Amino acid sequence: MHGGRALKVVSELPPIEELTPPHNDGAAAHLPGVQLPAIELPSTEGGCVALSDLVALTVVFVLPSIGGIDGSLLEEWTAIPGARGCTAEACGFRDRLHSFRSARVDVLGLSGQPGWQQRDAVERWRLPYPLLSDEQLQLAASLGLPTLEFHSQTYLKRVTLVVSQRRVEAALYPVFPPDQAAEQALAWLAENSSA
Repeated sequence: MHGGRALKVVSELPPIEELTPPHNDGAAAHLPGVQLPAIELPSTEGGCVALSDLVALTVVFVLPSIGGIDGSLLEEWTAIPGARGCTAEACGFRDRLHSFRSARVDVLGLSGQPGWQQRDAVERWRLPYPLLSDEQLQLAASLGLPTLEFHSQTYLKRVTLVVSQRRVEAALYPVFPPDQAAEQALAWLAENSSA
């Protein structure tokens, strides 16, 4: 995927003023109300998960690449609005997982990375929820998820989906700063508790 180059995992964000915030390009505006397709994705917990099988309220945070960017490309990656911060985002969901569970909300992470990279991230950062791999970007294409291009590769843009009863209830987009994605999702859930 990255030419066999060594991967560098970076968990901390640079100061927020050094990150370029993404703008709302409207690429997720069509998602609320969309039925979830019956596409099965490999899970870091083993087996596959189809979002269309999810009936319970679930937050699916979509991220570009947790720990999968070559260290020599990190400065260039950081310059892309909204690209940097996947590890901080995933750790934010990890650290607030009790709040989601108290609200009876499941949490899943989703990226286009291969399962081996995701399993490494789950182990390294002790993530207590599964990551789903959309390596072939089938779900992304079916839902029309926002994407970005980097070195001739397509990555998913950061978006937080709230799903229930096999459809998208909300699409929080753009997500910034990434380490506050869990808080933003919890705030939406609190404001829309009847969802």
